[in-house]
Formats: sequence, structure tokens, C-alpha cells
Amino acid sequence: MAEGAQTTTNKHRQFVSEPMRDKAVTELGGIGPASGEKLGEAGFEKAYNVLGQFLVLNKDKQLFTDWLKARTPANNKCANDCYNCLKDWSDAFV
Repeated sequence: MAEGAQTTTNKHRQFVSEPMRDKAVTELGGIGPASGEKLGEAGFEKAYNVLGQFLVLNKDKQLFTDWLKARTPANNKCANDCYNCLKDWSDAFV
């Protein structure tokens, strides 16, 4: 695989393929039940709440992944998957 290339999951492709509407935070790529629960406890129950934080952090990958890992049990891969999901979604819809 070329450097910088990424693979996407079905979850990622599904999320990016349509408007966000009222999707649960666990519909984001990289966010499983444990991370979803921690985000919900912090007031980030919906995917659009996490999108807001992504935008507040100026779509900065390092800032966003550090923020996510500090608040959830997400590892580097999960945090990067979530970042890529939001970036691809915002590139398509914002």
C-alpha cells in the first residue's frame, strides 16, 4: 500500500455516503461501544457533537486524535479511523 493510503471499513463508507442527520456517535468509524459510552458521558452522544469538536480543532489531525484518546479508550488506530471518517465526511458535505 502506498504511503498515506488508507483503507476504509464498511462503517466508514456508510457514514461518509450520506448526510449526518441524527447519527449516534458509535456510527463514526473507529468508535466502538466503550469509546461511545465515554463520549456520551462527556456530552458527545451524537456524531454531530464530535464533528463540532473536529471543526473547533480546525480539522487538525494531531489535536483531534489527542483529544479523542484523552477522553476515550481509543487507541491510535481507532482515533485515526475516526479522524479520517470525519475528514472524508466534511470534505463531501461541508
